[in-house]
Amino acid sequence: MNYDIFNGDADGICALIQLRLAEPRTSTLITGIKRDIQLLKKIDAGSGDKLVVLDVSLDKNHESLQQFLNAGAEIFYIDHHRADKNVEHANLTTLIDTASNTCTSLIVNDYLQGQYPLWAITAAFGDNLEDSANALALSCDLSTHQTEQLKKLGIYINYNGYGSCIADLHFPPDELYQKMVQYASPFDFIIDDKHIFNKLEQGYQQDMAKALAVEPEYSNDDIAVYILNDEVWARRVNGVLGNALANQYPDRAHAVLTYTPAGDYQVSVRAPLNNKLHADTLCCGFPTGGGRKAAAGINHLPQQQLDFFMTAFKGTYS
Repeated sequence: MNYDIFNGDADGICALIQLRLAEPRTSTLITGIKRDIQLLKKIDAGSGDKLVVLDVSLDKNHESLQQFLNAGAEIFYIDHHRADKNVEHANLTTLIDTASNTCTSLIVNDYLQGQYPLWAITAAFGDNLEDSANALALSCDLSTHQTEQLKKLGIYINYNGYGSCIADLHFPPDELYQKMVQYASPFDFIIDDKHIFNKLEQGYQQDMAKALAVEPEYSNDDIAVYILNDEVWARRVNGVLGNALANQYPDRAHAVLTYTPAGDYQVSVRAPLNNKLHADTLCCGFPTGGGRKAAAGINHLPQQQLDFFMTAFKGTYS
């Protein structure tokens, strides 16, 4: 059986779109909300199975990965998150680059030798990699208007991935992928499926307006911490608010905390755009933390550990 396993954000979706446009394949789709990253636990793979894994941490899926390889599965793993655990196997092919200026879709774009760069640009904007996205857009001779369209689409797809469960999202990520993969160009998708684009745009604008009205819990020249209300809109905007703040204050690190149904915090951390380092190290210091140098998070931070997190956050970026 073929499995396509991908993060439910812009990067994961756009990476798979590129691959399947270039290499069509019937497969079982495995995905979820953006923070649902232990996706290999959702299947039981073995001899004869072929897996493509996109934009989810190898470290967080290490146990299942090793199990499937030992059982005879073939796995192609592409990612840009921190990867400390070493896995070597004849059935495993990896393309992993943890540089702060790349993402999974840009890695796929290089692998495919630039067959579908517009989808890679979309993903890079969604991951807040504006310099990388703009550079690729320039190489494609896109107009300012076209580049802005891809930027909006990437941000909106990324926004759609955040929430505590699928019900929080405007569209399930697998359904969004299935709609988009029909188009070699994201511009054609925007024109043909105005319902999806307009719904995401309206939701993003409404949720961001509420979020930007919130005062920070703590802020100085180096860091700012926001704690949002226990509401669906807040869970949806958790990550994109951090990106927006990072763009507005490029010398400052940001942490956005939202409440989970379990009564603890979900944390999104963005390193300063002018010093895109250490977010992964900070968040990996907590049991459910992970990510990459420029952007990372903690899935479950107990409320009694908030002060400890604040101290660690200040110490990392002050």
